[in-house]
Amino acid sequence: MKKIIITPNAPAPIGPYNQAILKGNTLYTSGQIAINPENGILVLNDITSETQQVMKNMEAVLMAANMTFNDVVKTSIFITDMNDFSKINDVYGSYFDEANAPARETVQVAQLPKNVHVEISMIAIK
Repeated sequence: MKKIIITPNAPAPIGPYNQAILKGNTLYTSGQIAINPENGILVLNDITSETQQVMKNMEAVLMAANMTFNDVVKTSIFITDMNDFSKINDVYGSYFDEANAPARETVQVAQLPKNVHVEISMIAIK
């Protein structure tokens, strides 16, 4: 049986999906973008602050499932400009211990929802 994970501390879905699904001890998150859940405004000042908001949103979803970044085993990062990779990676890397970091792919895409520059999803296992 699957359990829907939803928290007001991350942006509400903008389509027919949930923030995350917990199946057994595995959490599958939807992609998070840089919407500030307190006011619904996109944080697009620069790629660093945008990525920080994405990671805060992801942390809120993990916490709603009683998990942390230590439980993450796989991430997918979608970016619109590979030239932003190092700045995104710096923010992303600050949330993980490098020795125990999850598997990951980073893919450049033509466009993301709401014209953001980065979207991140995760799989975590407790």
